[in-house]
Amino acid sequence: MSTSRTSIQSLFQPFQGAPLSLSNRIVMAPMTRSHSPNGIPGDNVAGYYRRRAENGVGLIVTEGTTINHPAASGDTNIPNFHDEKALEGWAQVVKEVHEAGGKIIPQIWHQGILRSEGQGPHPQAPSASPSGLNLAGEKVSEPLSVDEIQSIVKAFAQAAADAKRIGFDGIELHGAHGYLIDEFLWEQTNQRTDEYGGDLVKRTRFAAEVVRACREAVGPDFPIVFRISQWKTSFYDAKLATDSEQLNQLLQPLVEAGVDIFHCSTRRFWVPEFEGSDLTFAGWVKKLTGKPTITVGSVGLDNDFINGFMGNDAGTKDMDELTDRLEQGQFDLVAVGRALLVDPAWAAKIREGRFDELLPFTPASFGTLS
Repeated sequence: MSTSRTSIQSLFQPFQGAPLSLSNRIVMAPMTRSHSPNGIPGDNVAGYYRRRAENGVGLIVTEGTTINHPAASGDTNIPNFHDEKALEGWAQVVKEVHEAGGKIIPQIWHQGILRSEGQGPHPQAPSASPSGLNLAGEKVSEPLSVDEIQSIVKAFAQAAADAKRIGFDGIELHGAHGYLIDEFLWEQTNQRTDEYGGDLVKRTRFAAEVVRACREAVGPDFPIVFRISQWKTSFYDAKLATDSEQLNQLLQPLVEAGVDIFHCSTRRFWVPEFEGSDLTFAGWVKKLTGKPTITVGSVGLDNDFINGFMGNDAGTKDMDELTDRLEQGQFDLVAVGRALLVDPAWAAKIREGRFDELLPFTPASFGTLS
């Protein structure tokens, strides 16, 4: 890595935006690990996050944690965010991270149709989907009823209230990658003809209701981050919006509902989002909403995460373009996934210019992350 220590220091400037104050611009991106048996995070999870905080990560976003709905999770080892034992485990995680000087928010999640029927803690429950369609547009289940949609909104709000109660510094709502909230946003998976379907703006109703319910549950000064993406799991060319005007239509209802920060998920953070402009997805979202944004996508690595999980290693990469765009104000925060997951000391090594000590990502390393 040839990045200079001078340019890298922009990552270590304090951030004050919305109701969130951070010591630097580095965010730990969420990454599912399935290390919480029966949905309960233990001491291993607390230690895992504490090590990142000790090494100077400004904000930790936890792995996806599931709301209190039978079809929310397809894996009994993914952590819950609803029963008291799980919440006690998360309270210990918060305590450890705060003791290490860090800040942490949970990513609150419903897997939607990506949770296959017959899986997870409630295998008998049918999988949830706006229109009963999978990401390929195939009919695989019954559409959610309006009553069940409203019960899911309440479950998100309860998770937000619990996050505040046990000491988290905010929440992130997972509205990306083809999971439930995103399924309502995407025309391919939302073919409803009632109040939760229709044109692009009408398809934002469920997401906006979730945000608004969470805002009512936590009050005006508790940060709400919304993770958004164009791409979907296994559908990497998918688009919610094909131009900036459509993107603006999509974002405004979320802003009005109470989103403070947008976490803009891409495979490669540096790729321009629309023809005719150098702005990335995070840059466009910031420009259109005026809200702080988090960029993410292969930060610090020379291979994107899809190739990374298909058996291809990823070496380190200089970050001059990242810091240039940060200094230009195209985004405010930088989420780091695989590089930080493999190396708990990544942020400290970057800050101290110890670039030759950075660890590469290998698929084999993912199962033994510490």
